[in-house]
Amino acid sequence: QVQLVESGGGLVQAGGSLRLSCAASGRTFSSYTMGWFRQAPGKERDFVAAITWGGGTIDYADSVKGRFTISRDNAKNTVYLQMNSLKPEDTAVYYCAARPVPLPSRTHQGYDYWGQGTQVTVSS
Repeated sequence: QVQLVESGGGLVQAGGSLRLSCAASGRTFSSYTMGWFRQAPGKERDFVAAITWGGGTIDYADSVKGRFTISRDNAKNTVYLQMNSLKPEDTAVYYCAARPVPLPSRTHQGYDYWGQGTQVTVSS
């Protein structure tokens, strides 16, 4: 079992930055692939980024590539999403997810555990 708690969301102006954190419980955190997804009102939950347990494989959605950076600290059981050059279209609830497979997935069905989400709002 893995429990996930996101933090770091908030309101920011376009062009600004935020760093999201996802704290995980469970002694096997380091063996999980971690992902970030986002969901805007009335839209589906979309893939943002994912990182394997050792950080050897990282994947980004095209819409955030070059602006967002995913990283993890297995000693702290935490995964991060650094978001720079934010745009109004980045506004969404951001979710952290975990899967016990050493390969990223871009589908939300590929993840077994989810956090409660944190709101990110980017004003124009």
